[in-house]
Amino acid sequence: FFFDFCTCMSLMMRALRSQRCYHPLLKAFSTAAVDESIRFQNGVHTNFVGAINNALDNALSRDDKVCLFGEDVAFGGVFRASNVLLEKYGKDRVFNTPLAEQGIAGFAIGMAAMGWKPVAEIQFADYIFPAFDQMVNEASKYRFRSGGQFNCGGMVIRSPCGAVGHGGLYHSQSVEAYFAHVPGLVVCMPSTPSEAKGLLLACIESKDPCVFFEPKALYRISQEVVNPDYYTLPLGKARVVIEGTDVTVVGWGGQVNVLQKAVERAERELGVSCELIDLRTIMPWDQETLEASVRKTGRLIVSHEENVTGGFGAEICSTLAETCFLSLQSPPKRVCGYDTPFPLAHEKYYLPSEAKVFEAIRNSVQF
Repeated sequence: FFFDFCTCMSLMMRALRSQRCYHPLLKAFSTAAVDESIRFQNGVHTNFVGAINNALDNALSRDDKVCLFGEDVAFGGVFRASNVLLEKYGKDRVFNTPLAEQGIAGFAIGMAAMGWKPVAEIQFADYIFPAFDQMVNEASKYRFRSGGQFNCGGMVIRSPCGAVGHGGLYHSQSVEAYFAHVPGLVVCMPSTPSEAKGLLLACIESKDPCVFFEPKALYRISQEVVNPDYYTLPLGKARVVIEGTDVTVVGWGGQVNVLQKAVERAERELGVSCELIDLRTIMPWDQETLEASVRKTGRLIVSHEENVTGGFGAEICSTLAETCFLSLQSPPKRVCGYDTPFPLAHEKYYLPSEAKVFEAIRNSVQF
C-alpha cells in the first residue's frame, strides 16, 4: 500500500509540474512586457470576423498540422469566419461535421492527442453544452491524468457568443464562467479585431486546450487596422485600455465597448478618471495588473453580459477584496446580466448597459 501511495504521489507531482494549472495564484504564463504594437504593423482595415478568418488562414498556411472543422465550416460558416479556406487548403483540412457537438469536441481531443492542432467550431456558444463533458472531463484533465506523458494542447474550441439584439433564449448566451471553473482550460474572449487574431493564434500555439469565445455582435461592427501577417498576443495578460486614477473598471469581449462609453461619460459629466481594463484571457486571468490598478484607484467595478450569480466577476471581486482590502475606498461592484433566462423582448433591460455602468461609477465615488 505504501509503495502504491508513493507511486501515486510521484505521478501527481509530475503531473502538477507539467500541467499548466490555471489557478490565478499559479503563474502558469509569463506576464513579461510584450510590444503589442505588432498587431497594427502593415495594417489592413478589417472587421472582427475578417480578423478571425485571417488568423485561421495564417495558421493553416504556417502549419500542416492545423485543421478546421465544425457545422457548416466548409462552405464558410454561418458567419463566414472560414470563408474560402476550403478552396485554399482542401477538404482534408477544412471540413464539415455532423450536428453533434459532443462528437466535434471528442474528435478534436483525439486529434490533438495525436499531435494535430484542431480548431473546432461550435456554431453557437448556447449549444456548447453537449460537448461540456468532453471538454471538462477529458480535454482539461488529459495531461494531469497521464502524469504529463500525454496532452491535447493545440486544441482550440471556437464559439460565437453573446447578445446580438434578436437572438433570444438560444442564440444570446455568454457561458465563459462555466469553463473558467475548470483547471487545465484556457478561456479567452477578445474585444477587438487585432486582439481576436493575436489571441486566436496564441491559442493554436498553446500547449494546453483552449476555449475561444467570439462576441458575435462585434463580427461586423468592430473594425480597425490589423496586421495581415502572423503574430500572437500573450495569453493571461490583461490590456489597459484607458489609464485612470479614481475607479478601476474591468470587462472583456463586447462589454469593453460598453464600458468605454460609460468611462468616457464619467470623465465628461462627473470629472471621474476611470482606468478601463480588458481582461482578454478569463483563465488564467491577470491578477497582477488588476491588483496594481485597484491599489491605485481604491475602487473596482466588473461588468459582463453573463448573469450575475456565479459569473466570473464574482471571482474577480472576491479575490481583489482579499488582496486589496486595505486599499479599497468602496465595496467592489458587479454590473452584469440578471439571473433570468436571456429575454428576447426585454434584451435591452437585461444587458449591463452604458447607463447602468455609469450609475455604478457614480455610486462608487460617492460611497
